[in-house]
Amino acid sequence: MPQTVMKKMNKENITEKVEREYPTITLEYKDITAEQYKVFIEKHHDYGDKNITLGLNIEDEEDRNIMLCGLVIRMNDKVQRLLNLLFKRKGEACNESIEDALLDLSNYGIIGQIVNNKKWHKR
Repeated sequence: MPQTVMKKMNKENITEKVEREYPTITLEYKDITAEQYKVFIEKHHDYGDKNITLGLNIEDEEDRNIMLCGLVIRMNDKVQRLLNLLFKRKGEACNESIEDALLDLSNYGIIGQIVNNKKWHKR
C-alpha cells in the first residue's frame, strides 16, 4: 500500500479514536471553531482585507512581514487584555469577555497563517 494512503488512513483512525475517547472536548472544539469562522466572516464583511494588509502588497515578502508584525501587535493587545481580565480585574469585563479575547486571539493566528501562505488577497 502506498505510504500516502497509509498516512491518510492513520490520520482518519487517529481522528476517530480521539473523537471516541474525548467526545466532550472534540465536540466543544468543533463548536468553537464554527463560532470562530462566524466571527471571522462578520468582521471580514465589516472591515475587508485592507484592515490586515494596511494597504500593502501581500506578494512582497517585506510587506508580508510587516503585516505579520501588525498581527503580532494585535495578538499582544489581546494577551494584555486577557492578563488584565484574569489578574487585575478578576474577570470583570466592561466591553470584552475572556472568551471574546481568546476567540479574537485564535482568529488572528489563523489570519496570520493565511497571510504567511500568501493567500490573503486571493479571491
